[in-house]
Amino acid sequence: MSFYTSLNGLKNAQTELSVISNNLANAETTGFKKSRINFADIVAGSASTNPKLVKGIGSTVQSVDQNFSLGPIQQTGSALDMAINGEGFFAKVSPISGKTFFTRNGNFSLDGSGYVVDTSGNRVQILPVDASGTVTSTTPQDGQAPLTNAAGSDFVAVTIKQDGSVVASYADGSVSEVGKVALANFVSPGGLLQVGSQDWLSTGISGAPTYGQPGSARFGTILSGSLEQSNVDIAEEMVGLITAQRYFQANAKAIDTATQLSQTIINLRT
Repeated sequence: MSFYTSLNGLKNAQTELSVISNNLANAETTGFKKSRINFADIVAGSASTNPKLVKGIGSTVQSVDQNFSLGPIQQTGSALDMAINGEGFFAKVSPISGKTFFTRNGNFSLDGSGYVVDTSGNRVQILPVDASGTVTSTTPQDGQAPLTNAAGSDFVAVTIKQDGSVVASYADGSVSEVGKVALANFVSPGGLLQVGSQDWLSTGISGAPTYGQPGSARFGTILSGSLEQSNVDIAEEMVGLITAQRYFQANAKAIDTATQLSQTIINLRT
């Protein structure tokens, strides 16, 4: 029994090392959110068992939780780089699959058609506005700056304000508000599914996304020309790495001790 109990400990230590290694590997990844592992003990008994004689039979990985605390903000100066100062996620839609991805990585640019996109070509979602800049719907749509305005002047540049307003400028000096950056929030962000590239998908655990404009209700404001860095604390992860290593060594030592005891018993019988 002691072999399997300690073997569970070794497997758990290996999982913890993998989680910590992933955190450290992404310490410089824009918009990355660190994870932590939670363990639970395993106890086997029955209703007729004396509770004072019940002993544990090891541990198991209960969950790997994501930490969505705000990471440090780095100024980049790029007009389409955005960081969320507070809660919320940027929403992006793939023009190929139609899937909606959510991210804290605000590294965006314009493509040849005027769409605001990420490095994979997914289109950032915005909320439509009227002539006065008031949001008219909470149903997001692809963010696109028209390449010419009503007067036929060519598009020059796009800027994003703190309230998420996407403003396009044209050669004749006119400006036009395209919409406001759509932010998404969830009842349980910890239930989001990680799919790589700092993207998440909604699940039944996270709940359906709720969209809103920056600065309203539970949504943070937009910091234009900035990016949110990873929230990994290297010093904290290194301490966790040492602890996980000791955890692994202790379980390995327990298996070694059990082996020696078994060998002693076998030698006695022979």
